[in-house]
Amino acid sequence: MTHRRRLAAASALIALMTTGQVRAETATQADVAPSISVAPVGATVPTAQGGSNAAALLYNRVDPGSSIIAATGELGGLEFYGLDGGFKSALAGGETYGVDAREIGGRTVLAVLDRQAGRIRLSAYDFATGQAQTLDARPLLLGYAGEGVCLHQSPRDGSLYAFTLGGEGQLDQWLLYPTADGKLDGRIVRRLHLSSEAKYCVADDASGRLYVAQQAVGVWRYDADPEAETVATVVDINRLGRIKGEVGGLAILNGGTEGNYLIAANADAGDYNVYDRNADDRFLGTFRIQVNGIDAIEGPSGLFGARAPVGQGLPGGALLVTDDRKVGANTRILSWQDVAAALKVSPGQAAPASAPDKLALVQPTMETQPVENGGDAADDPAIFVHPTDPTRSAIIATDKKGGLLVYDLKGKPLQYLPDGKLNNVDLRSGFRLGGKDVTLVTASDRTRKAIAIYSFDPDTLRLTSVADGLQPTGLSDPYGLCMYRNRKGATFVFISDPDGGVRQWKLVATPAGTVKAEKVRDLKFDTQTEGCVADDETGALYVAEEDLALWKLGAEPRSGATRKAIARVSDNPALKDDLEGVGLYAQAGGKGYLVLSSQGNNSYAVYRREGDNAYVGSFAINADGKTGIDGVSETDGLEVTSASLGAGLEGGAFIAQDGRNVSPPENQNFKLVPWSAIAAKLGLK
Repeated sequence: MTHRRRLAAASALIALMTTGQVRAETATQADVAPSISVAPVGATVPTAQGGSNAAALLYNRVDPGSSIIAATGELGGLEFYGLDGGFKSALAGGETYGVDAREIGGRTVLAVLDRQAGRIRLSAYDFATGQAQTLDARPLLLGYAGEGVCLHQSPRDGSLYAFTLGGEGQLDQWLLYPTADGKLDGRIVRRLHLSSEAKYCVADDASGRLYVAQQAVGVWRYDADPEAETVATVVDINRLGRIKGEVGGLAILNGGTEGNYLIAANADAGDYNVYDRNADDRFLGTFRIQVNGIDAIEGPSGLFGARAPVGQGLPGGALLVTDDRKVGANTRILSWQDVAAALKVSPGQAAPASAPDKLALVQPTMETQPVENGGDAADDPAIFVHPTDPTRSAIIATDKKGGLLVYDLKGKPLQYLPDGKLNNVDLRSGFRLGGKDVTLVTASDRTRKAIAIYSFDPDTLRLTSVADGLQPTGLSDPYGLCMYRNRKGATFVFISDPDGGVRQWKLVATPAGTVKAEKVRDLKFDTQTEGCVADDETGALYVAEEDLALWKLGAEPRSGATRKAIARVSDNPALKDDLEGVGLYAQAGGKGYLVLSSQGNNSYAVYRREGDNAYVGSFAINADGKTGIDGVSETDGLEVTSASLGAGLEGGAFIAQDGRNVSPPENQNFKLVPWSAIAAKLGLK
């Protein structure tokens, strides 16, 4: 990870301050703009027991005119109405507070908060019967006073998430997943924190953006992907922007490139702010909801937008506004076409086109115990393949704030060596030392600016230092590392420096049974490098220059500095810097694949080992709700092997460092994916 990552928070703060200043300067212009009013075209009857704080439109694809409005009735449960406003049915369930809906797998799924029981309640609405049935596999308990809920369906893999908001600034993201009996279960996969209460949120499935209204503060935007970097971007803010007090609800009307909008109920001002999502959420204007010049909404407490046509009376979609008035709480229905016409903007497309995600998606089957140190600590793994018993193979990995770890294939730690800031690690077998062949393990030692050298015992699965004293690198900061064993049996190690330097040493056994390093070559790149891998069979060295490209050059000391870019960030939209770890999946006859960590978009690019190293495709690692193993993001180091590691891993395995170990929120660790799963998704032989 480069220093640019550490500047992200400061840059975000500057952006917030700048945005606030710009909007403050233009806010006075909106104050003198003429008032625009829109009248509701319909309303539901009041809730049975009084009080209503949210509503959602359940879209009937077969007969849009028969779509249903689901509204919270607080102690009356979840109530259902026709578009004519008439009551249809109700689903009891504590004190409902907040509701959202998505069509998943051919059924309409609803999520509500039950404040009485402090939980999420899940159900499915059946248009044929006009009834809803519960889907809870078990109670999903919040552990705090819930204030709001919204749903999000990932554009990457279709996973369903629920965001829950709390009275003390809680913002939890739950992965909802099906059980064998057709119910829904859930796990928390990310926990965000606001400084004060939040009641409303809305997520756009097409773009993967989440908007959150923090009471008396403003509206924030996040990336809804649980593996994304948690950066809050201000949309609008009190005092400096156009929010006058508390926000009374959020809605999205996504009409694609022709019109894509965010609506925020500016409750204290009595109007509704409209933002252009196609222009970085730029403020467009406001409108009021009035009948004969009188405000029709007494207590806005929830919005819901639907861009698709909803019957004859709502050809451009609908905007639902929940009115939590003291007497007669209900939901008002606005025609989105009327609102857009009043604002003199395009209502957008009814069914905007969306580009399908081309990433292949796999799930991890194992994760290691987290490293002891917090923050950016875990970094790089290596795989030891046991020569006689594949199931006794091991993972050797770095905790770059403390030392080296050895794990078994179940992720259990077997050994920890607190030898300093060891950044990257690699190994090679067949090194002749003390009269026998050993597996040699090396690591870049940033504490002593040296090469750490160990032997690995296949019987005890333990590391032992065999360095012939301190082996200094002469580098300012030994960083990336990889090893190479040529066809003559000579073993080498490459170590990079953040200034672009890469130095090569030959590892030599001493009569005393130790190993020393002899410098044989210096290489120079324009910018920082870290990830590298050498192909022992072909004599090729691959080096990732983080911001620019993956380079191929000779691994032999006399190969010189001539290099070729096989993958440039600027040429392949699937790549986003930093380019980090590199691994080699070697097959017989010079076949196989190179795997490259594209850290900027949490994915891995695959290239052919042979020929011109043609790009094959990219994959990402997503969470598995059933096992509770989260996805992988912001990967530094990775490793891959084509050797069998036992049952389920006959085709080898891929291991990656997880830069954000989010579920549950723990220190970083390493996760394993069977290579067979990756090969199947990418169509590899």
